[in-house]
Amino acid sequence: MTDSPLVIVPVTILIVALSGVFVAVEFALIAAKRHRLEDAAATSRSARAALRNSSELTLLLAGSQLGITVCTLALGAITKPAVHHWLTPALQTLGLPEVAADVAAFILALFIVTFLHLVLGEMAPKSWAIAHPERSATMLSIPMRGFMFLTRPLLRALNAWANALVRRVGVEPVENMTTSQNPDDLRQLVEHSISVGALDPRHAAPIEAALEMQTTPLRDLLTSRVPPTQVPYTATAGQVRDATCASGHLRILLSDGDRIVGVVHVRDTLAQPDDAPAEQFARPVFTLPADTLLHESLAAMRQTRNHLALVTDDDRTLGVVTLADVLRKLFPQG
Repeated sequence: MTDSPLVIVPVTILIVALSGVFVAVEFALIAAKRHRLEDAAATSRSARAALRNSSELTLLLAGSQLGITVCTLALGAITKPAVHHWLTPALQTLGLPEVAADVAAFILALFIVTFLHLVLGEMAPKSWAIAHPERSATMLSIPMRGFMFLTRPLLRALNAWANALVRRVGVEPVENMTTSQNPDDLRQLVEHSISVGALDPRHAAPIEAALEMQTTPLRDLLTSRVPPTQVPYTATAGQVRDATCASGHLRILLSDGDRIVGVVHVRDTLAQPDDAPAEQFARPVFTLPADTLLHESLAAMRQTRNHLALVTDDDRTLGVVTLADVLRKLFPQG
């Protein structure tokens, strides 16, 4: 290849820019929040391409590494010899012997090319991608999809060989990276934040309570075995109101022996005569197994618009839990 600066300089700029693209794509997809890409995907083709990239992250990383490697080899094969050729006569004019000038020019050329590739082709794009992950992932997604389309067979083969080597050392490779954290991780983060003074302990209580809801079963809210307030299914509206006055509960269960057949809200009986059958105001009772986790119970009660749930263990009724009971667990100081 010619050593003309008019050719080498533009080619070098192109190679460094391509290297920067591959580096930026690599770090952007790792740092980008998937939910932000999903929000933008509704109106942006580039965001949809970025989502497809994130769904095959290991293949994308293989493509980025392949691209960076090719750019590095191209700089070594094109730019470094040219810089070496330019520097040798310049150093000879300074009085260095031919051999010494050749060695010094080689070292300087290697340093210059390494600097260009490391700083301009890797570190600067990396910093930009980490600072603007969703923006950079979206901007570069379509060019990267094109590169992956052209090199996909090679990338799959390289990825398969890498996975095979990883399995040989007893590690099972994963195709996608997850950034989610489990409750234990978040609990440790809260405890650390309190210990270093970054989080007020008063604000930590609801967070810790919310994390406990991920592991606490519904049966743990049944602190006593006091039977729920109930009246026979043959009861009247007056008896429902009397049960409310005696217990303070607004929702009264209707029972048929040991079986709960419905629930009556006292407000439905207020305008009714005392002897009106309570059964006509009954609603189906919402039932949850005792081992249901609290966060699942809260979601189910909100979704079905039920403020009271009958807690059962197989065929046995253990008690009732209200939406207020669950929320009190979430906000213990409320």
